[in-house]
Amino acid sequence: MIRGAAAALALLAASSFPVMTALASPFPLPDGARAEPLSPGEIAGWQQDDQARAFAIFAQGCMADPPLRQAVPLPDGLDAACEKAKALAAAGPVSAGQARDFFERNFSFWRIRPADAETGFMTGYFEPEFEGALTRSDAFPTPLYDRPKDLVTRQPGDDWPGLDKALSAARRTGDGLEPFPDRTAIETGALDGQGLEILWLRDSVDRFVLQVQGSGRVRLPDGSVTRLTYSGRNGLPYTSLGRVLSQRENIPPEQMTMDRLVARLKADAGFARDLIRLNRSFVFFTRRDDLPAEVGPIGGAGLPLTPLRSIAIDRNIWPYGLPVWIDATIPDGVGSDEHLARLTIAQDTGSAILGAARMDLFVGSGAAAGHRAGLIRHPVSFTVLWPR
Repeated sequence: MIRGAAAALALLAASSFPVMTALASPFPLPDGARAEPLSPGEIAGWQQDDQARAFAIFAQGCMADPPLRQAVPLPDGLDAACEKAKALAAAGPVSAGQARDFFERNFSFWRIRPADAETGFMTGYFEPEFEGALTRSDAFPTPLYDRPKDLVTRQPGDDWPGLDKALSAARRTGDGLEPFPDRTAIETGALDGQGLEILWLRDSVDRFVLQVQGSGRVRLPDGSVTRLTYSGRNGLPYTSLGRVLSQRENIPPEQMTMDRLVARLKADAGFARDLIRLNRSFVFFTRRDDLPAEVGPIGGAGLPLTPLRSIAIDRNIWPYGLPVWIDATIPDGVGSDEHLARLTIAQDTGSAILGAARMDLFVGSGAAAGHRAGLIRHPVSFTVLWPR
């Protein structure tokens, strides 16, 4: 999901990706980030977690082939561990103890600290549901677009001479690659006449939320529900509207939730249009009517997400499929806090998820999950399980 998936607001998104340097750890880290080796016995809550739930996700595979969004390549050891997990799962039910033993035998444990802090940073995201239609009408005038045929996504190692290195995608023309139209250009007709419209929503605010989350459900007038998955973006940098609004209206960042941002946008259509256009990034979708209602949305790895067990990570640093132990206290969405100390699996990414210990927790689907996701902006202990 841009994920992509992106954080609900990504108020503290990093501004650039630092130079990579090799540390004593078996993996490269951004300059200044630190990796501290641990034993499982040093991790509070390790013996109490039900690792069988994370194991079941891990055993689905490290990622689909190809994934929805490319990440750094899988290390050989991780791919091998995925195959071992598949074999173990095929032999019968795996208990929490067996799962725990599997991870301890096949992985080393590394607590990751970013260059400028002692802990990582966590946000939350969710799968929203909106009303929409398959044809345009006065009630549903805002289009969602399929991936344009001339959109080219930059892959690791691609050299695009003459184009901004910050561009993650471009448009293929007869004269070569050029920057893809930005949000304002698309909203004012840059894609008209190509037949890319796949659904229509009530307004640009619903589309903005769907694009930030990277996937969603749309309830059609006949009551049926269609699913949407990420299929690309125009490659221009993501701008956090929550951060912009916080600065403009002197709202403390900790009070700028997704609920508050959406309410402000819904109250004034002209204001919403102008603010949303500050985010030049634009996301495209694919309809997935084959996905069962009970299955989570498809993340960047190309696999279904599981609430509170699937996370989005910086795909320029970490591979998909990586087990990550998280420890954080976050809002439960109903007025209290919940302590989460559990094994998760990196299955997604997002434009605003930048940094070695930066993560986005998939909370679930629907309005309640969305409310909770919007409240999560908390420190997290971030421990990577790296294949031996």
